[in-house]
Amino acid sequence: MTSLPAPRSRRTFPEISAVSWEHPADRAALQALRTVPGVDEVIRRVLALLGGERGIRLLFQGNAVRVGPAQFPTLWHLHTEACTTLDWSGVPELYVSQTPFFNAGAYGIDRPFIVIHSAAIELLDDDELRVLLAHELGHVMSGHALYRTIAAVLALISLGALPTLASLLVLPVRLAFLEWSRKSELSADRAGLLGGQDIVMAQRVDMKMAGGGRGDGFAGQMNVDAFMQQAHEYASSGEGLDIVYKVLSTLALTHPMHTVRAAELQRWVAAGEYDRIVRGEYVRRGTEEKERPLADDFAAAGSYYAGEARELATHVTDAARRAADRAREAFRNAQKP
Repeated sequence: MTSLPAPRSRRTFPEISAVSWEHPADRAALQALRTVPGVDEVIRRVLALLGGERGIRLLFQGNAVRVGPAQFPTLWHLHTEACTTLDWSGVPELYVSQTPFFNAGAYGIDRPFIVIHSAAIELLDDDELRVLLAHELGHVMSGHALYRTIAAVLALISLGALPTLASLLVLPVRLAFLEWSRKSELSADRAGLLGGQDIVMAQRVDMKMAGGGRGDGFAGQMNVDAFMQQAHEYASSGEGLDIVYKVLSTLALTHPMHTVRAAELQRWVAAGEYDRIVRGEYVRRGTEEKERPLADDFAAAGSYYAGEARELATHVTDAARRAADRAREAFRNAQKP
């Protein structure tokens, strides 16, 4: 991790509510998750296996380094700065885990805490770490920690590892958790941008999660514009059954594809939502239901999912039509003398 740069002007957002940045599909997917039969029992049993909040916290207290003024002081400064920017007084505990794979997470129940893998510290500079820390704080402020803890456990273990849940329909619960988990990342990415206040830095985090960039030599050879062009190509790919493959390849993931996240963040900025929040036009805590009722999010999420479904159906239909045309052409050619 680099030394702390000279501070620069950064806007703060007094009393900002998490719904100001939450993706409507995140809120709708979470409500849908809560209605899946058996989800409460799955949560209860998984927490029992983990030993509850105390067991989860002790796992990291015993095998990770707790960050503070005297331990990773630069990281601690960036963490408290993120809390100041998003006006969150209850600074969550922060841990660094010796892990060679890039990741970070918010865990816990009543007192959520944040864990950053050592690989993330090695890959990111201070501006990028600021984005990552605000991203995880966004999960905490949105109340994601409990559900993300369960989603992480369900993604890591096989269904056979939960014999006490054998009588439940665990697979639908697992898929519902993972679908919500992916959408929650889109919300937290927006919080990360609000914390870092630099779209290029936010997209650099996605790029480094996708391709590394360890060391000044390699990091200097990475290009955000080229990465966003790649994101555009992925999003617009509709050849054959590409869309179907995209859906199937993400069903078991807790996070969306990195290019998808970068493109979603770009769309949020292009829609003007980020600038409105920066201007101070956001929902304050305690006014959520009045200023942004859940019904509005369900409507917006319905449009979002309907768009995805239309895109999937269109590409599948087009692929079938092209396959039929090729089959007819091959048959005609076979009939020629």
